[in-house]
Amino acid sequence: MTCLRFSQALDQGVLVFDGAMGTEIYRHHVFTNRSFDELCVSDPQLIRQIHTEYCNAGADVLTTNTFGANRVLLARFGLAERLREIHRAGAQIARSVADAAGRPVFVAGSIGPVPMQPPFEEQIEGILLEQIEALLEGGADFILFETLPTRKALEHCALAMRRLPQTPYVLSFAVVAHGETASGESVARMMAPLPEGCPPPVAWGLNCGTGPDGLLAAVETAVRMTEHLVVQPNAGVPKEVDHRRIYFCSPEYLTEYAKRYVSLGVSGVGGCCGTTPEHIAEVAKAIKPLARARVGRVVLVPAEAVAEKPPAPLAEKSRLGWKLGHGQWVTTVELVPPRGYDLSDTVAKSKRLRRHGVDAVNVPDGPRASARISPLVTAQRIQQEALIEAILHFCCRDRNLIGMQADLLACAACEIRNLLFITGDPPKLGNYPGATGVFDTDSIGMVAVQRRLNCGIDLGGQSIEPPTAAVIGVGLDPTALDQDREVDRFRQKVAAGAEFAITQPVFDPEALLRFLDRVQAYGVPIVAGVWPLASYRNALFMKNEVPGVTIPDAIMERMAAFSGREDQLKAGIEIARESVDRIRDRVAGIQVSAPMGKIATALAVIE
Repeated sequence: MTCLRFSQALDQGVLVFDGAMGTEIYRHHVFTNRSFDELCVSDPQLIRQIHTEYCNAGADVLTTNTFGANRVLLARFGLAERLREIHRAGAQIARSVADAAGRPVFVAGSIGPVPMQPPFEEQIEGILLEQIEALLEGGADFILFETLPTRKALEHCALAMRRLPQTPYVLSFAVVAHGETASGESVARMMAPLPEGCPPPVAWGLNCGTGPDGLLAAVETAVRMTEHLVVQPNAGVPKEVDHRRIYFCSPEYLTEYAKRYVSLGVSGVGGCCGTTPEHIAEVAKAIKPLARARVGRVVLVPAEAVAEKPPAPLAEKSRLGWKLGHGQWVTTVELVPPRGYDLSDTVAKSKRLRRHGVDAVNVPDGPRASARISPLVTAQRIQQEALIEAILHFCCRDRNLIGMQADLLACAACEIRNLLFITGDPPKLGNYPGATGVFDTDSIGMVAVQRRLNCGIDLGGQSIEPPTAAVIGVGLDPTALDQDREVDRFRQKVAAGAEFAITQPVFDPEALLRFLDRVQAYGVPIVAGVWPLASYRNALFMKNEVPGVTIPDAIMERMAAFSGREDQLKAGIEIARESVDRIRDRVAGIQVSAPMGKIATALAVIE
């Protein structure tokens, strides 16, 4: 591997870093009364096995087993004179695994903090330099300074790199609480400009100190201060739940936060203390498809010889369009298509919703990358047999542009007029991780395609007759971590032709109202997503593990005040009704989810 290739990889997408080395060594029954770093020499097969497990899990970066191998710490084991041997061996072992991977895998030469105490403080740069040189001799692609505790320690590392200005390196520091280091220094302080003459790092990093949730605020700050940020939290920290201390440390828990980090724009995600190859495997499954899903916009072939026809007015396209166009309150309920092909229960529930005055049934398209009966067929059966309009979610994940245009024309032929365009979850998030995602475009691109079909022209610039008459909807996330990005994407959706929006479930009405203040100038009716919490356990899961969901502590306390599931469900419905009352005069209507398909819960919120 060359230094340039690592820098290019950072520019091209999100890299998955490996997880903890010390955790894995301990799991193999090596105890802390010996030097873990020396195992590179005395038990290279064990270290190779751990690297291989991380590589097989999908890691793009393998970190050498040299974190504590500085001269000061090795001296405690009588190993100071073997420093170069240990570092070279550590890099060579990781290099051999990376080279055998059959894909680009990089080796990070790990260097942990050196004790900042006399007489070592005056010698730190020299101590670091001998480690750096030995790691490079062994084949490291870049140097990773990890778990740096203070700005002073960080500057020592940067100053040491002046002797090797062409060597890429990463400065990663530990945040323990409230976005600060253990010494009380802020992220802004840690990432301030380096001393004059220091070569800039290729990336900054946050690692150790706290779990995935604890690093989130620091990531939000740090990602705005650097082009490339690598985030490696600990597996998790305990939280108090009903007077119990529960460790949210599962691979799934780490993965949910990894997806949040990627949505904020980080360049690398991995794990630190407590993480294992199982954690990295789950992260890789989720993150790599997300990175590939960063698609460009669809390029529409100019229609030089075909004139656009005026699209039908919103109020003339469907009953839902008429109500939105005339400012009337709308109510919709989401029903997920079944995994089999028997739609009788779905149709029966839709008939009941119609009898209760619900305006439309929302039909998701493969939510969370699940394989279900065609949502288009489901929507058609609902409209034909239940006599209630459907809002068909149209996902960009599973079809190329040609297939998507064919389905849009099929929607027009089946008189499915209400469409909600979404980009879609990557396939590896579901139960079919071997499936591939297409992602020829995203929801913004598909809005542009549908708008042109509404004007009588297809994506290839050919005339179609008659034009389609779809009501164009889009998704919206008022609690997105990056609010500026969400507002800008909504602006682009409206510019492309969006005529209404439905939000993600919102549990904090005040957050929705603040977001509406930012987007109301676009003049597009917004339908608020409402999710009646089914239980305290349901609330805890959504709060801790579902990206984009913010549940205020006051609501969690209300849910926890009831011991029985029935009482908790009543509380969830009451909370949802209160939210609707709070936002009613600011939104065009509500979309209520039916947890586990129980439409009685949704109707209890609406009526």
